[in-house]
Amino acid sequence: MRDHSRDERRGEGSEPEIWTGRATNRVQWVLAALGAGFMALGIELAVDRPWTSGVVALAMSVIGCVLAGLLMIFGTLAFVHVAVRVDSRAMEVRCGHMGLPRRRIPLSHIVGADFDPRVDPRQWGGWGYRWRPEKGTAVVVRRGEGLVVTLGDGRSFTVTVDDAATAVRVIRGHLRRATPTAGV
Repeated sequence: MRDHSRDERRGEGSEPEIWTGRATNRVQWVLAALGAGFMALGIELAVDRPWTSGVVALAMSVIGCVLAGLLMIFGTLAFVHVAVRVDSRAMEVRCGHMGLPRRRIPLSHIVGADFDPRVDPRQWGGWGYRWRPEKGTAVVVRRGEGLVVTLGDGRSFTVTVDDAATAVRVIRGHLRRATPTAGV
């Protein structure tokens, strides 16, 4: 689902000075609902089950269901969507409804930006905030297009976001304007 906007303030080029984009994964809502079901099961076990099987076994069942449910709910809701903002100073990535985890990368730390049409969660080990020594760091909320920035220390940061090609053009435009030209 595309949900992006651009600030209409234009710089020297034809690209906007501020670009925002998002990506959403509706499958995560199913996992969150499953987590709510685990929590409900844990509560139902605590309230309606007789304590004939032993207190320890019942307590472990209740605690296990509630903890599994909470983990699934919070773990999935943190990565239901990602929002990316690029301006003349930085690229900022916020995950989920609370904006956490968040990563802010100053443009002075970025040396390049590329478009990747096929970011796949399997390449990164699943959805979420990921790190792989050979690939770098990524925020992956769905399969599809993504933005890959190369940092000054050689590492890369990938984020799945709709209209990533425009984000690449905006970042490259900011980098060109920030680079002093020879002979001036």
